[in-house]
Amino acid sequence: MDEDVVLRRRGYIMGVSLGEGSYAKVKSAYSERLKINVAIKIIDRKKVPNDFLEKFLPQELRILTILNHGSVIKTYEIFETIQGKIYIVMELGAQGDLLEFIKTRGALQEDDARKKFHQLSSAIKYCHDLDIVHRDLKCENLLLDKDFNIKLSDFGFSKCCSRDNNGRVTLSKTFCGSAAYAAPEVLQGIPYQPKVYDIWSLGVILYIMVCGSMPYDDSNIKRMLRFQKEHRVNFPHCKHLTRECKDLIYRILQPDVDQRLHIDQILRHCWLQPKMQDLSSAATSEGECSQRAEPSWMPKPGYDKKSTTKLEPQKETPPKEQSETNLEEHTMQVAKQLDVLGISTQ
Repeated sequence: MDEDVVLRRRGYIMGVSLGEGSYAKVKSAYSERLKINVAIKIIDRKKVPNDFLEKFLPQELRILTILNHGSVIKTYEIFETIQGKIYIVMELGAQGDLLEFIKTRGALQEDDARKKFHQLSSAIKYCHDLDIVHRDLKCENLLLDKDFNIKLSDFGFSKCCSRDNNGRVTLSKTFCGSAAYAAPEVLQGIPYQPKVYDIWSLGVILYIMVCGSMPYDDSNIKRMLRFQKEHRVNFPHCKHLTRECKDLIYRILQPDVDQRLHIDQILRHCWLQPKMQDLSSAATSEGECSQRAEPSWMPKPGYDKKSTTKLEPQKETPPKEQSETNLEEHTMQVAKQLDVLGISTQ
């Protein structure tokens, strides 16, 4: 049965296409019951890989029924037809996604970035407190409502964390998401802490918010990994960012997973405290801020200032179970996956 007919019978008037991902397409519609415009994600069981169908899709549907947070896209209804198409009716991001917003308007002023990043961090804390990890945080998955507030979306690669007998979250071996937002331990194929992976992606997003470009050039995965592992973070001088903002980004983009900030530490950081907005950037006594004598984000000798790159939509890498392997072998595997998607790694 035609999708328009299916939706019309359920009280939805189909609108324009909003986009298409690896395994789904999204269309706008008007809900006669809710009296609002909505977004409808349509997944055809016949057109998705078995591993996604058996593992990722059930996780996504389960998680969508759990989530209820002001900065997470609401799910109004989920239904499936006998033809095997799944329809997920969701809140509409009326102002589009954050990537297009920044590409159109440029980098955000720190006050605006602070507000939006606090909304995003609050959403991630909510998820992590429920032992839910996103694993595909990127600007394209951050929608903006009519008032330009952040709405976290697309839980296609999310999962509910399991715990061992000691109550610790078990490590994950699945590489998924977008390489430009992926933490170095994930790109290396090392079993990783999924919540800590989300944190790294938050750092990339905050950098993009205030700088208007990517922190690392992912056209060469091997070189990008080297810069990440050496903890190189280059900030454009023309942006005139405050010390506190740079400090937060630097401490989130920490290659050592044991030193990378946790979500509670991010929310307590001095840059995110409202009372810091009107204070001098030299005042760092409130909240959690680094007390290093010298700016720890300064480029190291020989640093390539072209390591950053312009903003482009990031294609999802098909999820794949990874066993622990050496860096050279794994970067070749990642490169092959990205080549399939048409993303150059040279």
